[in-house]
Amino acid sequence: MVFAKTRALTILREFEQAQTELVGKAVVLSDGKAGTIENVFLDEWHGLRLAIRGHEGRWPVSTVKFAQTDEGTKNPII
Repeated sequence: MVFAKTRALTILREFEQAQTELVGKAVVLSDGKAGTIENVFLDEWHGLRLAIRGHEGRWPVSTVKFAQTDEGTKNPII
């Protein structure tokens, strides 16, 4: 039982870290849609899924390409 609790806490800790790192980042989906990550979800069947501001639905993290930023201006380069 202790092992299960430890594993569950580790998963939740990593999920919270992913939320902190990903929300607000500029992305481009594999189908060409672009936007910023609005929310992160943990789906028991598909794993980490992302909601993109301005687009309905939740996408697997594997279908997302993170936009590079111009270090001088911090503007996304898509």
